[in-house]
Amino acid sequence: MDFNVKKLASDAGVFFTRAVQFTEEKLGQAERTELDQHLENLLTRADGTKNWTEKILRQTEVLLQPNPMDHTGSRIEEFIYDKLDKKLPSRTTNAELLGQYMLDAAQEFGPETPYGSTLIIVGEYQKKLGGAERDFLQTSAVSFLTPLRNFLEGDWRTISKERKLLDNRRLDLDICKARMKKAKLAEAKAAAAPDFQETRPRNYVLSASASALLSEEVDKAEHELRVAQTEFDRQAEVTRLLLEGISSTHLNHQRCLQDFAEAQATYYAQCHHHMQELQRELHRCTSAPHSSAFLSGPPSPGATVLSGQKVVGTLAVEQSQFPVTGTRKAKVLYDYDAHGVSELSLLADEIITVHTVPGMDPDWLIGERGNEKGKVPVTYLELLS
Repeated sequence: MDFNVKKLASDAGVFFTRAVQFTEEKLGQAERTELDQHLENLLTRADGTKNWTEKILRQTEVLLQPNPMDHTGSRIEEFIYDKLDKKLPSRTTNAELLGQYMLDAAQEFGPETPYGSTLIIVGEYQKKLGGAERDFLQTSAVSFLTPLRNFLEGDWRTISKERKLLDNRRLDLDICKARMKKAKLAEAKAAAAPDFQETRPRNYVLSASASALLSEEVDKAEHELRVAQTEFDRQAEVTRLLLEGISSTHLNHQRCLQDFAEAQATYYAQCHHHMQELQRELHRCTSAPHSSAFLSGPPSPGATVLSGQKVVGTLAVEQSQFPVTGTRKAKVLYDYDAHGVSELSLLADEIITVHTVPGMDPDWLIGERGNEKGKVPVTYLELLS
């Protein structure tokens, strides 16, 4: 108990002394030992790395988990499973949930009805989109978010701890320098005092004794200064080595960033593929006799169905108005990948020649581009006058 009290008192004294030194430095009343320029540059770069890593991490979490409440709950759940050393179960995405709602609705409205069958098609593809999103979230969490968190919660905490220790060592060094300066100043004043040997021998003895004590104080201050300088230099080297490791952190985060971009590219490619497949499925559905009221392909701006007419862009065209043998120019509104050798792939904004043939499905036209020819969906086109 006595030892703890003494240690507590000693620690309090050290803390108070450092606080006084720090305050006097801020007020310009005490000298401060400056770090070498290389170490200062390393500290500046480390601070920038920490600050930008935090911002990138937070914004990536917002991107992957837009709802703040969901994000907070997810982090708590991740923490609990991590402490229990268990694998976090995969979560149902919003798209998967929407798809399931559509499938459930189809069962109530009747899967054989036009609306019910369309709900089934769209619902299945919503679930596929949700599955792709879930895979993307899991991949991003492992390959990108986790390394960033590990740096902030691991390496940076170690750097901060050693950096704080360096600050304390610097304060101790400056305190010793100040003591050394005061001790030498007191010794110099004593040496300059008048000699009382002839007139007052007793005072001379006292003066000699005081001089010896001052000399002893100088020796003690010199010793403490050497110890403080050694500890400061050692801590500066430890901190420098840790800070130079930031370069490795940058390389690691660079690789993680590349993995994140690849995961994004894969995810968006899967989404694009699923949406193209969904468009084809919807087109097949709307081409059936019982679904002729539905539009096929992606909806054009302002597209709707008005008493047997189709509005493509701003041009309303009755089905009977398509020439049977004549040709017209048409502007492609959307990219379209041919599904089979009988169809023609399209690129948005290109101009092609189109015409119909007797008995052809009214939702399709024959498109020509140079020597290429094939069927093209009407709703991907804007007929030109």
